[in-house]
Amino acid sequence: MITATARWLTTAYPSSNGGAFSRALVEAQATQAVTAAALLRYPTTVDADLVLIAGPGGSGRLDTLVSGVATAPEDEVQVWRTWVDEVVASWAACLLGDPALAATAVDALITDHRSASPAQFRRLTEPGGRELGAATLLRHPDLLAPVADLHRDRLREALDVDTSNAA
Repeated sequence: MITATARWLTTAYPSSNGGAFSRALVEAQATQAVTAAALLRYPTTVDADLVLIAGPGGSGRLDTLVSGVATAPEDEVQVWRTWVDEVVASWAACLLGDPALAATAVDALITDHRSASPAQFRRLTEPGGRELGAATLLRHPDLLAPVADLHRDRLREALDVDTSNAA
């Protein structure tokens, strides 16, 4: 689910610079954001197991929001899209577009998941110039808004962040 959701994000918001290195930087940032979002969304082993049993829902609505067309996962090449989790993608988009919220989320993960460390999420919370340059589309709050807005309030509630002045 994490791999499919990160792949969806990197497909929807590809590297703006092109090249293998830039694509790798975008993939690393998307994967860290999706991992953080998944750990927040499914905090226990039981939660994670249940989503694997029930299935995460797929990318249909997300595809429509970003491109205006839902991609048919029946196509054998597109089957990975059935493993995209809409809520996790939305939460990851929130984290990518809002550095302060990303820092709050990672702090919560470190507190709740003793195995998590700030270094695991460095590209998400402290991206360098090359990372930001490669991920211009992936980190642009206006471009992320249709996806981020789907479940932003639920993320802010999960993090116990005041939603009264949320953008």
